Amino acid sequence: MAIHPIEYRYGRKEVKDIFSEENRLQTMLDVEAALARAHAKVGNIPKKDAEAISRKASTSHVKISRVNEIEATTNHDVMAVVKALAEQCGASGGYVHLGATSNDITDTATALQLRDYISVLSKDLRRLKASIISQAKKHRKTVCIGRTHGQHAVPTTYGLKFAIWAAEVQRHLERLEECRKRILVGKMSGAVGTQAALGKHAIRIQELVMRDLRLNAPLASNQVLQRDRLGEFMLLMALIAESLNKFATEIRNLQRTEIGEVSEGFGRKQVGSSTMPHKRNPIYAERVCGISRVIKADAIAALENIPLWHERDLTNSSCERIIVPEACILLDYILDVSANLVSNLVFNKANIKRNLEMTQGRMMAESMMVRLVEKGMGRQQAHELVRECAMESNNKNKPFMAVLEKNRKIGRLLSAQEIEDALKPEKYVGTAVEQVDAAIRKLK
Repeated sequence: MAIHPIEYRYGRKEVKDIFSEENRLQTMLDVEAALARAHAKVGNIPKKDAEAISRKASTSHVKISRVNEIEATTNHDVMAVVKALAEQCGASGGYVHLGATSNDITDTATALQLRDYISVLSKDLRRLKASIISQAKKHRKTVCIGRTHGQHAVPTTYGLKFAIWAAEVQRHLERLEECRKRILVGKMSGAVGTQAALGKHAIRIQELVMRDLRLNAPLASNQVLQRDRLGEFMLLMALIAESLNKFATEIRNLQRTEIGEVSEGFGRKQVGSSTMPHKRNPIYAERVCGISRVIKADAIAALENIPLWHERDLTNSSCERIIVPEACILLDYILDVSANLVSNLVFNKANIKRNLEMTQGRMMAESMMVRLVEKGMGRQQAHELVRECAMESNNKNKPFMAVLEKNRKIGRLLSAQEIEDALKPEKYVGTAVEQVDAAIRKLK
């Protein structure tokens, strides 16, 4: 019976497979096989025994059902894997897990899983970035009202909104690439990190295992890899999730009935509400916002796992079994949802125009102030003069143009045509288009 929504509602098969019970077992077997091969290379065990262990280190031989059966007796998951593999290896089984402690296997196996996941995550981010850049291109000159404090400010463009988002996604890609070297790390350090059980070739054995598995080795370790590594990765996932939360929140706001500039794509037979037939709710954006909270909470739990007692305790283990696959599966899912969401946005040009005109031209007050300064008026004087005109326009519900034309101080410096020109939104977007073009060139 399915319990967690990941099992039946959220998540994609590709990522679920990485964190499946069977793949987890296979990565642990991969580490055991690499350890045996390293022992053989330094002369600790016969080569034929390492080859036998490597052949049997597969879920086609070591079954989950058998591992679970052994664990029911041993109450130790790694020892259950060791015993299940050893019994498949015959006489060579005596060399399985030689010199290792449980976390040598589990921490290194986690690194193998994260390596596969990071590859998917990188593709997800690139796909999202491409979706955003596509919208930036389409709307590089789509002028809209900018908002600060939830209030109309001055004009901007939708292209610039999207360019800002794309640059943020690019920073996440850069962070991901930069942290690989600290995240994709395995170890063979034994019970408390001294490598005593691995013998005189311990350092070489760790080097060989990590080279075999294409992972980095730590500079120093105790029984576990230090959890700042995993904490960093979980925080990066939370950062990415919060960016998606930000993007989705903006879309949700822009879809509000009172604004109505942008909305999610809506299927021909899609239902918005079980009781209100007219509803077209931003369900995908809301889903992204909601799931992002879970990923952020998982990151907080990862931070709690950093301070372990002495050379280690077990408090991180049960926690990580939940938070690592959960956060990874959910982040991949909302990245996929976000890419589709951005690609299928619907723009209502009539509402964009309506909102630009809603304040009867007052959102062009800054433009008017700048024009007066260009004509020789002091900046502070111009600000106060235009502010008074804007307040009159608002309080008397008059068009801003009418109030400005009536003002004698302004009339001495600007003609009616110049005032009208200063109030055109499309002429007051500064370098927005240039910024979008530069971002597209750089981010492609």
